[in-house]
Amino acid sequence: MWPFFIPLFFTLQNSSAMTNRIDVTDTAKALIKQLAAQHGDLMFYQAGGCCEGTQPQCFEKGGFFPRMNDAMIGLVEGYEFWIDRDLFEYWQYSHFTLDVLDGFGPGGFSLETPLGKTFKVHYRLFTAEELDKLAPVIRNE
Repeated sequence: MWPFFIPLFFTLQNSSAMTNRIDVTDTAKALIKQLAAQHGDLMFYQAGGCCEGTQPQCFEKGGFFPRMNDAMIGLVEGYEFWIDRDLFEYWQYSHFTLDVLDGFGPGGFSLETPLGKTFKVHYRLFTAEELDKLAPVIRNE
């Protein structure tokens, strides 16, 4: 996976001509910085249901293993943001904005929970122009 991932990582980080699939609010950036200082490298995963609903979860890197064919839609502050493969099929034409709210989310497994915070994603559909320039996704193999 690494030889494939490195060029794509470079593309995701450095291509201003491409449309990002995910952005991050300043509030979420500050919380991510705080969590990284406390826990080290992070990762995000948004599942398609069950006990955590569709709330994005933040884990220590390697603390959760994406399933086969789950989609990594981009990087948030340098950390991978993965989406459940089935959920991605529904949301592949939507832009994600990662935000954070005060309160306890439905899952409680995410690293921000003890801080009284919960990550949330705001969605909007891509425009026709954005769809033509979408950044690629990485599928877990």
